[in-house]
Amino acid sequence: MFGVTILGNNSALPAFDRHPTAQVVTMDEHIFLIDCGEGTQMQMTKYKIRRSKISHIFISHLHGDHYFGLIGLITSMGLLGRIQELNLYAPTPLKELIDLQLKFADTQLPFQLHFHCLENEGVIMKDNKVEVSCFKVSHRIQCWGFCFKQIKPLRKIIPEKAKSFEIPSSFFDRLKWGEDYVNKDGTIIKNDLVTEPLPKGKLYAYSADTMYDESIVEKIRGADVLYHEATYLKDLEERAIKRFHSTAQQAATIAQKAFVKRLLVGHFSSKYETLEGFEQEAREVFSNSDLALEGVTYRI
Repeated sequence: MFGVTILGNNSALPAFDRHPTAQVVTMDEHIFLIDCGEGTQMQMTKYKIRRSKISHIFISHLHGDHYFGLIGLITSMGLLGRIQELNLYAPTPLKELIDLQLKFADTQLPFQLHFHCLENEGVIMKDNKVEVSCFKVSHRIQCWGFCFKQIKPLRKIIPEKAKSFEIPSSFFDRLKWGEDYVNKDGTIIKNDLVTEPLPKGKLYAYSADTMYDESIVEKIRGADVLYHEATYLKDLEERAIKRFHSTAQQAATIAQKAFVKRLLVGHFSSKYETLEGFEQEAREVFSNSDLALEGVTYRI
């Protein structure tokens, strides 16, 4: 399963039973945490997210509503006896902050915490099933967005054709990745004779706090799902610009220009008690727009 679960969808102040930013991306055996605002642990408990399964945490920037819950989560992991390594990807100054918090609390973690500084755009984590990259967005301080790309085999085996060419099953994994087969007498069996193409792996794009900025369009183009902040409605566009945030209309415009398949809007200002206006405004520009609602898992 490839999906994103929203733990927090509000901006700086918790309000109206909405919480600061946090979300979990699940991809097969991977569980990734994106941002960790205040209250994230409580939301994890509420929505049955297992801390022990999280091995990679991505922090977009150092405004408190995106990381104030992090030190609590890390120390809780230690108190619960975690021993597996934890990887943290974040702006460089966060390492000093965490080191100081652990130092003054005289806390020794029972697991290895690996800090990866976000300094340049590009791939920051990759294995045989997922590739994670980061890209810059336009906020008041250094801020990053993230893309989670599913890695899938290129080809699907046609079993009866593979058997007709006497290709052993031990070679099937290599066929899936597009390799030709050479039989005992040196004859090359072209891959496309025994396989067919598979759809490309899916892509989830997370655009953190940002003002309207078309430079991100190429970074997120064709995403199956895009999360884009929408702190304000369009009547407060001037305030959005002043505070380096976006409106729902602007988020939908980015989605439209990037040809994404679905848009989720979140990071709502606490001045709004109800959220229906955000969905309506976004859909006027990009019809496949939805609110990022807490506790809901959206399939990619």
